[in-house]
Amino acid sequence: MSYGHDARLRALKISVSAGAVAMALAAAGSAMAQEAQATTESDAVEAVVVTGFRNSLAKALNVKREEAAATDSILAEDIGKFPDLNLSESIQRIPGVALARDGGEGRQISVRGLGPQFTRVRINGMEALTTAGGADPSGGTNRGRSFDFNIFASDLFNAITVRKTAEATTEEGSLGATVDLRTARPFDYNGFAMSASAQASFNDLSEKTTPRGAFMISNTWADGKLGALFSIAYTKRKIVEEGHSTVRWATGNAFSPGFDALPQTSGANIGTPGLVNSSASAVANNAALHPRFPRVDHFNSDQERLGATLALQFRPFEGTTISFDALYADLKGTREESYLEAPSFSTGGACTAANAATSCGIADTNVVSSTIQDGVMVKGVFDDVDLAVENRFDKLRTKFTQFSLTGEHQINDNFTINGFVGHSESDHTNPIQTTLRFDYFNVDGYSYDYTDSRNPKFSYGNAALTDPTKWRLTQIRLRPQTALNTYDAAQAWGVYKLNDTWSINAGLNFKQYDFETTEMRRTVGTTTNQETVIPPAIAAMSLANFSTLATLGGTQTVIPSIAKAVSALSLYDPTAYGGAFRLGSEPSLGNNRSVTEENRGGYAQADFRTEVGDWGLRGNFGVRYVKTKQYATGFTYVGGSPVAISAGREYDDTLPSMNLVLEPSENFLIRFGAAKVMSRPDLGSLTPGSTVSVSGTARSVTAGNPNLDPFRAKTFDLAFEWYFQSQALLSLALFQKDIDSLVQTVTTSTTFTGNPFGIPDSVAIAACGTTVGCSPSAQWNFSTPVNTDGGKVKGFEVNYQQPFKFLPSFLANTGVLLNYTYVKSDVKYVNSAGAVVASTDLTGLSRNGYNATLYYEDAKWSARVSASYRDRYLTRVLGQEHTAAAPVLYDGTNETFNVDASVQYTLNDQFKITLEGVNLTDEYQDQFTGTQNMPVVYHHTGREILLGLRYKF
Repeated sequence: MSYGHDARLRALKISVSAGAVAMALAAAGSAMAQEAQATTESDAVEAVVVTGFRNSLAKALNVKREEAAATDSILAEDIGKFPDLNLSESIQRIPGVALARDGGEGRQISVRGLGPQFTRVRINGMEALTTAGGADPSGGTNRGRSFDFNIFASDLFNAITVRKTAEATTEEGSLGATVDLRTARPFDYNGFAMSASAQASFNDLSEKTTPRGAFMISNTWADGKLGALFSIAYTKRKIVEEGHSTVRWATGNAFSPGFDALPQTSGANIGTPGLVNSSASAVANNAALHPRFPRVDHFNSDQERLGATLALQFRPFEGTTISFDALYADLKGTREESYLEAPSFSTGGACTAANAATSCGIADTNVVSSTIQDGVMVKGVFDDVDLAVENRFDKLRTKFTQFSLTGEHQINDNFTINGFVGHSESDHTNPIQTTLRFDYFNVDGYSYDYTDSRNPKFSYGNAALTDPTKWRLTQIRLRPQTALNTYDAAQAWGVYKLNDTWSINAGLNFKQYDFETTEMRRTVGTTTNQETVIPPAIAAMSLANFSTLATLGGTQTVIPSIAKAVSALSLYDPTAYGGAFRLGSEPSLGNNRSVTEENRGGYAQADFRTEVGDWGLRGNFGVRYVKTKQYATGFTYVGGSPVAISAGREYDDTLPSMNLVLEPSENFLIRFGAAKVMSRPDLGSLTPGSTVSVSGTARSVTAGNPNLDPFRAKTFDLAFEWYFQSQALLSLALFQKDIDSLVQTVTTSTTFTGNPFGIPDSVAIAACGTTVGCSPSAQWNFSTPVNTDGGKVKGFEVNYQQPFKFLPSFLANTGVLLNYTYVKSDVKYVNSAGAVVASTDLTGLSRNGYNATLYYEDAKWSARVSASYRDRYLTRVLGQEHTAAAPVLYDGTNETFNVDASVQYTLNDQFKITLEGVNLTDEYQDQFTGTQNMPVVYHHTGREILLGLRYKF
């Protein structure tokens, strides 16, 4: 069976062709319209009012130009119409912004080389955090500070601003950027406004068509003193994600005794494989890296997204405005994951008399032939391989609510006071996460071939994959979980104009943030792993009762059926089979924790606008002070038993900032910014105590550190902006961030016995349960976060934007947006002893990125094609499977190149027809490990085509 990416070249050709067709259609339509106009209006030339996409670009450019800080904005191109279907996909068009996708749509962003955890997001002026659940390759359940943009439909918003330099008026917490999202308000429009849209979306991989729609209505009364706006958006998606994965790559030596183990010569297990083979071929094979779980993957996702906003505004008299904003989002869905894999490549330990004929693992696996290149076993044929099929079903839901009240009162011409209070909550629940696994033991003639690493080939030897009698139920996992994030905030500030040059802005802030996460697993009231415990009555059942046939990677096989198993096995009845499916937190204490942060602060900022000779000079300087109180809960082990533990601490920061804008001429600006900034440690790092986890063949021990200091940095920005014609810009921005302190997670791979955390072996024995190959003498990963020295992040952005008004005929309606970003860093990574083990880029940093958009727009037609490139980036240094004997220096994600296109035709003042293409390159998510670029995850989700109709009153 071959599974690969032969379609990628065709995808690129299709995407380029689609963009060309879009532009050609628009141009042809325009040409015909112009010919018709020429016959009736002679050669008269009339001024054209700029509308739509071009108008949104022009307005965004004006916002950027007038700001004292370095910002970039994206504005709605029409009532209820944002340029992209997803907020983060719009933001990625901004220089310096890189996007990470999940399930074919944007989920999180990085700015100027700093990952999602360093980016703060405010909605209508209030900090918020939304978290969703994803497949494990996409990060799983979000339990950190990273904002998941896929919660929201873009139709609910009318403006995004990315603030790249700090001001005292902007709250602390970001090293990368602060992203402001703004929903529409009634005073944005002149009187009554209404819009509606409906679209049908087709995905070429799932071959499903699903609906998408939005509606907005707004009005003002009492001579514009009172206004109300309501909007709602709905999206349904049916997505297939498929490809191949390996979990990671490791050596045979990492799973002692490794391949081709020799028979044991003494003890109760005499004659079973258990001794290290020292022959030349066995030594070479065990020293080489091999895929831990060579497998093919197939995911089915059904998703519904509902969002709504309500805005009320009241202007009782001139100079006073009160605004109430409410935002609601509900993202819910199901995901089914299916795998066909060979787990014995990562199951270590000597065989025993009990498991030699079944689940012994790598010790019982014989290498018939192998090809080793650059220390990697890229190809092999094997006997006595254990196969497995897994089926996992998730039910997921995130509900987000936010309420805020803002008031502005102008006391006189020089003094204005403002106030704000708000509450937001993101409630993610994963009430069902159920996995069943079947195993097929001792298959001969199994082979894999990663010679073409992104197009591997698998053969399953003598296995009768479609015969349910050959398989055995070995694992039942039930793992419901939650993540709750809440913010409560209040702010009061005033602005006093001293004279035509100076004004003072000062205020006080209060914010409380609460995070709580839970997870439950099968339990008997202790930490003992129950997932491999199969009740005898179930073990005696025919697998035909709860299995089905599926095609995975072109191979037909039996797989578990969760739908059948729910009723056949009474999976969700905690009293069934003597309480075999009772749930509790004891086996998963690491994901039962909380963090509370209370932040109190204030700021003062002076803004000015003056002239130095013939040059204009404006800007601000100020200082922000904040005191953070932190309280965290978790679990630790005392005498081998789990004990709840809590820890609290306080710290404060004084953060000066300055932004200057020098205007040597009317259309040329020089910007300079400098500031001290801080970002708080990720939530998982702050958990006190330690947790022990076993998931399949993955064994880990994690200790938190509630005494971590925040990330702190000094930032410097210098930019040159030339507005060389109306609606045009050519700019160069240089930036540097001197990070004084980082938080790194250091990992040691060693046996549990004698571990660095001092946890007794009894905890490991309980965590292992009956999992094959799991014991205190096996290799475990021990991880803990520590503060380390920082490093420099520096780079530049080039931005070019221009409508081609100077071109003849219909080409005068075209334009282009181009930007390129280069970022580099130098961070020293340390081990548990504090010794430097690597010096390379910051994780999450892509050195190169660019965006390009070519557009056409006239009174009838609007078309554009956009391309976005993100360079590869590292996700872990050193790699998770790194050893001194077989170095794996890093794990990472390879480059991506995405192309989108759209065409819009205006029927009349009310109706428009739209056609959009998303992910036309059918880009693959390509995660890798090591300098050899070994594949870890290689998935794609297909292209989406959307046909729709828009109405505006």
